[in-house]
Amino acid sequence: MARMSAWASAQHQLAEAVRQLGLDDGFHELLRTPRREMAVAVPLRHDDGHVEVLRGYRVQHNLTRGPAKGGVRFHPATDLDEVRALAMWMTWKCALIGVPYGGAKGGVAVDPKALSRNELERVTRRYVSEIIPIIGPERDVPAPDVGTDEQTMAWMMDTYSIHSGYTVTGVVTGKPVSVGGSQGRGGATSRGVLYAAFSALRDAGVDPRGATVAVQGFGKVGGLAAQFLHDAGCTVVAVSDVGGGVYDGSGLDTAGLLRHVRSGAPTVVGYPGTDTISNEELLELDVDVLVPAALEGVLHEENADRVRARFVVEGANGPTTPDADEILADNGVLIVPDVLANSGGVAVSYFEWVQDMQAYFWSEDEVNNRLKRLMERAYGEVSALASERKVSMRTAAQMIGVGRVAEAHRTRGLYP
Repeated sequence: MARMSAWASAQHQLAEAVRQLGLDDGFHELLRTPRREMAVAVPLRHDDGHVEVLRGYRVQHNLTRGPAKGGVRFHPATDLDEVRALAMWMTWKCALIGVPYGGAKGGVAVDPKALSRNELERVTRRYVSEIIPIIGPERDVPAPDVGTDEQTMAWMMDTYSIHSGYTVTGVVTGKPVSVGGSQGRGGATSRGVLYAAFSALRDAGVDPRGATVAVQGFGKVGGLAAQFLHDAGCTVVAVSDVGGGVYDGSGLDTAGLLRHVRSGAPTVVGYPGTDTISNEELLELDVDVLVPAALEGVLHEENADRVRARFVVEGANGPTTPDADEILADNGVLIVPDVLANSGGVAVSYFEWVQDMQAYFWSEDEVNNRLKRLMERAYGEVSALASERKVSMRTAAQMIGVGRVAEAHRTRGLYP
């Protein structure tokens, strides 16, 4: 059976929020239609001299509440529909947590692990040169995503600045601190997952200290989320990456696993003192908290009924299909949705942009404290609406985000 695509899932979720909010068909059409889409050719000259033409994308879903904001991913499966979905989710995420951005997303269909550092730099700079007409600190502000990092952002900022004739630090976020990045940005999405998980546990009367956790995806988000949850007193019993997973019922050495991966190990599998499990087995472990922090659609109609976690805290974008949502809800599983759980990254991206625009920077403690307050406030708003309207946390989060964007549209009016 074919699984629902990310774009179909995003539209399904929007339709439910629109129904709950009582918006008319015209508003629905306005909200689901991306404002601007760009598909570009990205020629790459490889180190051996041969040329390959890659496909690149940038979608600006909505600009009503401010400049577009969203990551850039380098991944072989990246296509226009995936980028559309991610841009839409970014629109609701920004509105939900109260930052003055619209949603965007971009990417290049390429496997970054198959490229040398020089090839990665050439891909990045050529991609930026192609999308320059629609990005800028007051237009559209990219950030890192799957397959990209702070070095990618430094190359993007430098390329845009060279074309502009002066340094423009605010054109991207997630940069190194040495070129206008923010303290605390690197682990912001993961720290947000921690705050969301603890809010959910406390809301349900569960002591977070000692709660068991499994994390699928041991990359930028999942790896640090596992570490932060461990440091806060949780027992992280399993983690996994593209190569498979490891399990230890008494608790993993998350710091050792991070060192293992950062030292160049291709996978967490084989880490001393652990049992090997598959990604599918990890999703079905009997734990308190499951954090899917890899890619879209990993929880679906065929496996949702076997999920035994009490809480699913979505570190990735779109890891749960609508069919799985219904099954998990029927089984009493509380889902903290992606637009809330992984919004720490865009929150601190906003802080970074503000600091760049005023050329005044905050300490890491200031950044983390602001993030904690923002995440806990947003969680409280979503939880309260879910209880009031007897809807899921996902629908409540979408209702808040979609409702705020719709209100901005009403206030600004329709031109001409």
